Amino acid sequence: MTQQTEPATVWLTQDAYDKLKAELEDLKGPVRQEVIARISAARDEGDLKENGGYHAAREEQGKIEGRIRQLEDMLRRAEIGETPPDDGVVEPGMVVTYKFVGDDDDEAETFLLGAREIEPEGLTVYSPASPLGSAINGKRKGDTVSYEAPNGKTLEVVILDATPFTG
Repeated sequence: MTQQTEPATVWLTQDAYDKLKAELEDLKGPVRQEVIARISAARDEGDLKENGGYHAAREEQGKIEGRIRQLEDMLRRAEIGETPPDDGVVEPGMVVTYKFVGDDDDEAETFLLGAREIEPEGLTVYSPASPLGSAINGKRKGDTVSYEAPNGKTLEVVILDATPFTG
Protein backbone atom coordinates (compact mmCIF):
# COMPACT_ATOMS: atom_id res chain seq x y z
CA MET A 1 0.00 0.00 0.00
CA THR A 2 1.42 3.38 -0.93
CA GLN A 3 1.50 6.11 1.63
CA GLN A 4 -0.13 9.34 0.60
CA THR A 5 1.79 12.52 1.33
CA GLU A 6 0.37 15.96 1.81
CA PRO A 7 1.33 18.59 -0.74
CA ALA A 8 4.12 21.02 0.13
CA THR A 9 1.60 23.85 0.33
CA VAL A 10 -1.90 23.98 1.77
CA TRP A 11 -4.37 26.24 -0.02
CA LEU A 12 -6.40 28.38 2.39
CA THR A 13 -8.59 31.43 2.03
CA GLN A 14 -7.64 34.36 4.25
CA ASP A 15 -10.73 33.64 6.38
CA ALA A 16 -9.77 29.97 6.86
CA TYR A 17 -6.17 30.96 7.68
CA ASP A 18 -7.40 33.47 10.29
CA LYS A 19 -9.72 30.87 11.89
CA LEU A 20 -6.95 28.27 12.11
CA LYS A 21 -4.50 30.86 13.49
CA ALA A 22 -7.07 31.85 16.17
CA GLU A 23 -7.63 28.17 17.06
CA LEU A 24 -3.86 27.69 17.40
CA GLU A 25 -3.53 30.73 19.68
CA ASP A 26 -6.44 29.51 21.82
CA LEU A 27 -4.94 26.00 22.11
CA LYS A 28 -1.46 27.32 22.94
CA GLY A 29 -2.84 29.76 25.52
CA PRO A 30 -6.02 29.29 27.58
CA VAL A 31 -6.81 25.68 26.57
CA ARG A 32 -3.28 24.41 27.28
CA GLN A 33 -3.15 26.28 30.62
CA GLU A 34 -6.54 24.88 31.71
CA VAL A 35 -5.45 21.28 31.01
CA ILE A 36 -2.13 21.80 32.80
CA ALA A 37 -4.05 23.14 35.82
CA ARG A 38 -6.32 20.05 35.77
CA ILE A 39 -3.30 17.72 35.59
CA SER A 40 -1.68 19.55 38.49
CA ALA A 41 -4.86 19.43 40.59
CA ALA A 42 -5.32 15.70 39.87
CA ARG A 43 -1.67 15.03 40.71
CA ASP A 44 -2.19 16.70 44.08
CA GLU A 45 -4.91 14.13 44.86
CA GLY A 46 -2.28 11.43 45.32
CA ASP A 47 -2.05 7.94 43.78
CA LEU A 48 -1.87 8.50 40.00
CA LYS A 49 -2.43 4.85 39.04
CA GLU A 50 -6.09 4.96 40.00
CA ASN A 51 -6.74 8.64 39.33
CA GLY A 52 -9.16 8.80 36.39
CA GLY A 53 -9.15 12.59 36.29
CA TYR A 54 -5.36 12.65 35.93
CA HIS A 55 -5.35 10.10 33.10
CA ALA A 56 -8.21 11.85 31.27
CA ALA A 57 -6.43 15.21 31.52
CA ARG A 58 -3.14 13.69 30.27
CA GLU A 59 -4.96 12.11 27.32
CA GLU A 60 -6.61 15.43 26.51
CA GLN A 61 -3.23 17.15 26.76
CA GLY A 62 -1.83 14.69 24.19
CA LYS A 63 -4.67 15.45 21.79
CA ILE A 64 -4.23 19.21 22.23
CA GLU A 65 -0.46 19.01 21.65
CA GLY A 66 -1.07 16.90 18.52
CA ARG A 67 -3.55 19.44 17.16
CA ILE A 68 -1.10 22.27 17.93
CA ARG A 69 1.64 20.50 15.92
CA GLN A 70 -0.82 19.86 13.07
CA LEU A 71 -1.94 23.50 12.97
CA GLU A 72 1.62 24.85 13.17
CA ASP A 73 2.68 22.62 10.27
CA MET A 74 -0.35 23.54 8.18
CA LEU A 75 0.02 27.28 8.79
CA ARG A 76 3.74 27.07 7.99
CA ARG A 77 2.88 25.47 4.60
CA ALA A 78 -0.18 27.67 3.96
CA GLU A 79 -0.62 29.53 0.74
CA ILE A 80 -3.21 32.24 1.16
CA GLY A 81 -5.25 32.53 -1.97
CA GLU A 82 -8.15 34.43 -3.25
CA THR A 83 -11.27 32.56 -4.21
CA PRO A 84 -10.53 30.90 -7.56
CA PRO A 85 -12.28 32.21 -10.69
CA ASP A 86 -15.69 30.81 -11.58
CA ASP A 87 -14.42 29.27 -14.82
CA GLY A 88 -15.43 25.62 -14.32
CA VAL A 89 -11.80 24.47 -13.85
CA VAL A 90 -11.21 22.24 -10.83
CA GLU A 91 -8.57 23.60 -8.45
CA PRO A 92 -8.15 24.00 -4.69
CA GLY A 93 -10.92 26.19 -3.33
CA MET A 94 -13.56 24.85 -5.71
CA VAL A 95 -16.75 23.03 -4.76
CA VAL A 96 -16.90 20.08 -7.14
CA THR A 97 -19.93 17.99 -8.05
CA TYR A 98 -19.25 14.67 -9.73
CA LYS A 99 -20.81 11.29 -10.36
CA PHE A 100 -19.42 7.90 -11.25
CA VAL A 101 -19.79 7.01 -14.92
CA GLY A 102 -23.00 5.03 -15.31
CA ASP A 103 -24.70 6.44 -12.20
CA ASP A 104 -27.82 8.58 -12.38
CA ASP A 105 -27.44 12.33 -11.85
CA ASP A 106 -29.32 12.03 -8.54
CA GLU A 107 -26.36 9.98 -7.22
CA ALA A 108 -23.97 12.91 -7.71
CA GLU A 109 -21.69 13.87 -4.83
CA THR A 110 -20.32 17.28 -3.92
CA PHE A 111 -17.14 18.18 -2.03
CA LEU A 112 -14.65 21.00 -1.49
CA LEU A 113 -11.18 20.50 -2.93
CA GLY A 114 -8.84 21.90 -0.27
CA ALA A 115 -7.35 21.40 3.18
CA ARG A 116 -9.38 18.87 5.17
CA GLU A 117 -8.76 20.84 8.37
CA ILE A 118 -11.07 23.62 7.17
CA GLU A 119 -14.04 21.31 6.63
CA PRO A 120 -17.12 23.54 6.56
CA GLU A 121 -20.32 22.24 8.06
CA GLY A 122 -22.24 19.98 5.69
CA LEU A 123 -19.49 19.78 3.07
CA THR A 124 -16.92 17.00 2.74
CA VAL A 125 -13.38 18.09 1.91
CA TYR A 126 -10.97 16.12 -0.29
CA SER A 127 -7.28 16.94 -0.34
CA PRO A 128 -5.76 17.82 -3.72
CA ALA A 129 -3.29 14.98 -2.93
CA SER A 130 -6.08 12.37 -2.60
CA PRO A 131 -6.55 9.95 -5.51
CA LEU A 132 -9.73 11.68 -6.71
CA GLY A 133 -8.44 15.17 -5.94
CA SER A 134 -5.20 14.72 -7.87
CA ALA A 135 -7.02 13.11 -10.82
CA ILE A 136 -9.50 15.95 -11.30
CA ASN A 137 -7.27 18.90 -10.39
CA GLY A 138 -7.00 21.07 -13.50
CA LYS A 139 -9.86 19.32 -15.32
CA ARG A 140 -13.03 21.08 -16.45
CA LYS A 141 -16.75 20.79 -15.94
CA GLY A 142 -17.96 18.05 -18.32
CA ASP A 143 -14.65 16.12 -18.34
CA THR A 144 -14.58 12.37 -17.68
CA VAL A 145 -11.59 11.29 -15.58
CA SER A 146 -10.21 7.87 -14.55
CA TYR A 147 -8.24 7.34 -11.36
CA GLU A 148 -7.05 4.48 -9.19
CA ALA A 149 -8.87 4.17 -5.87
CA PRO A 150 -6.99 3.10 -2.72
CA ASN A 151 -8.40 -0.43 -3.15
CA GLY A 152 -6.66 -0.70 -6.54
CA LYS A 153 -9.82 -0.40 -8.66
CA THR A 154 -9.89 2.04 -11.55
CA LEU A 155 -12.86 4.36 -11.22
CA GLU A 156 -14.28 6.78 -13.76
CA VAL A 157 -16.06 9.99 -12.84
CA VAL A 158 -17.75 12.82 -14.71
CA ILE A 159 -17.26 16.34 -13.39
CA LEU A 160 -20.73 17.88 -13.32
CA ASP A 161 -19.85 21.24 -11.82
CA ALA A 162 -16.97 23.22 -10.29
CA THR A 163 -17.73 26.51 -8.57
CA PRO A 164 -15.69 28.66 -6.16
CA PHE A 165 -16.19 28.00 -2.45
CA THR A 166 -17.61 31.14 -0.87
CA GLY A 167 -18.12 30.02 2.73
